[in-house]
Amino acid sequence: MDGKRPFLDPTVLARLLPLQLHARHAMLGSVSGKHRSPVRGSSLEFAQYRKYVPGDDTRRLDWRTWGRSDRFYIKEFEADTNLRLCLLIDGSGSMDFGPSGATRLDYARRLASTLGYLAAQQGDAVGLWSMAEKEIDIPARRGAAHLGLVLDQMEGIRPIGGTTLLTALHEAAEQIRQRALVIIFSDLFVPPAELKQAIQHLRFRKHDVAAFHLLDESEITFEFDQPARFIDMEGGDPVLADPSIIARNYRRAVKQYLTDLDEIVRTTGVDYHRVKLHERYDDVLVRFLLGRVPKRGAR
Repeated sequence: MDGKRPFLDPTVLARLLPLQLHARHAMLGSVSGKHRSPVRGSSLEFAQYRKYVPGDDTRRLDWRTWGRSDRFYIKEFEADTNLRLCLLIDGSGSMDFGPSGATRLDYARRLASTLGYLAAQQGDAVGLWSMAEKEIDIPARRGAAHLGLVLDQMEGIRPIGGTTLLTALHEAAEQIRQRALVIIFSDLFVPPAELKQAIQHLRFRKHDVAAFHLLDESEITFEFDQPARFIDMEGGDPVLADPSIIARNYRRAVKQYLTDLDEIVRTTGVDYHRVKLHERYDDVLVRFLLGRVPKRGAR
């Protein structure tokens, strides 16, 4: 990759490169890599024994088992493979929330660019999905040139008014053919029941799904003290309101919304991370990466 990337920080990369991006579920890749595959292979990680059949490689016969049982068994091993990372960035208008250069979308791009770079560095394939001003659908591939294409397109995302997240999730579920790690970057401002259906669609396709839920503190606490005109960034009419009158109902609705999301996490198994926009994004990524390190003995 040539040139300076606005959403890649060399200091952050130096901090994160010693860590690895792990898949939580078995992957199917095109080359040998670091991640567990459902296909039996010949790596060093033992999987199981099976009975010998004519044509099997006799070098993989387990003679100790033969000595105990007087039957021939073959040792099978987990085949390690490369991961397919699909970065799915919400292109809805509400992603433009925040000051110039520090919007919710910018935060998402910092997270996604960094994860894409880390994945490429460990030999994994990276792809990008977004439905914004223009639709982006870049299949996951390996290599520095392809990563450059992904980052170029990511830098050019321009949000549009109405929500596009649900459509993007369902299309990704249909079009990403092989198992992948699909990471969602969004404010998740969609009906919880419909979000659950979209995530279940991805999980039905055997994808490992993670989500960074990006929220500003003011969207949770609603700490406004003066009447103001509130603008719907996804196309609704502006509303003039007194926060002292609507704050209680607003906070109650937000609390219920977050409770509904917690239930979605519990029932779908999505790797969910609620992120405040004032948090350092490298700290967020450290927590994410460490949380995906396989537990000892858990393969």
